[in-house]
Amino acid sequence: MSRVGKKPVAIPSGVTAAVEGQTVKVKGAKGELSFVVPDLVEVSQGEGAIKVTPRNDSKQARSLWGTSRAQVANLVKGVTSGYEKKLEINGVGYKAAVAGSVLKLNLGYSHDVDYAIPKGIQIVTPKPTEIIISGINKQVVGQTAAEIRKVRGPEPYQGKGVKYADEFIFRKEGKKK
Repeated sequence: MSRVGKKPVAIPSGVTAAVEGQTVKVKGAKGELSFVVPDLVEVSQGEGAIKVTPRNDSKQARSLWGTSRAQVANLVKGVTSGYEKKLEINGVGYKAAVAGSVLKLNLGYSHDVDYAIPKGIQIVTPKPTEIIISGINKQVVGQTAAEIRKVRGPEPYQGKGVKYADEFIFRKEGKKK
């Protein structure tokens, strides 16, 4: 039994949710999101909550049960408070700046790297070495952060590169004489 799937997703005040067949649509203060639930899982709405149940007892249906419930919960959290990822840049001369709808990254290459900001995502650089990515869709926020980090990931010897704010970089010892 899925412990995550058993709990119904509570719908807070100010948020409207609609279940149409296998599609769940959630609308809140920050925007509107929708998710198509897999056919092996049944979704229903009642008394201020959305309930997810598996259609049969197969392994696939039970696997998708908790996943689908978590996706619906992410929709509700996204339209109420949104999601945010923080990135840090370490290295001499490494910096970032937002210019219109492009994030300009100077990460030690012979050229600046321009990253086009996806639709529905806001990127802010309060300091040249800090990037804050925010939006209502958890998947898109995480994917954007991963793509920016991939441009110059942190290296283990000096820790240079782009890393998540809460990430720990395991440092290696250099060569000895």
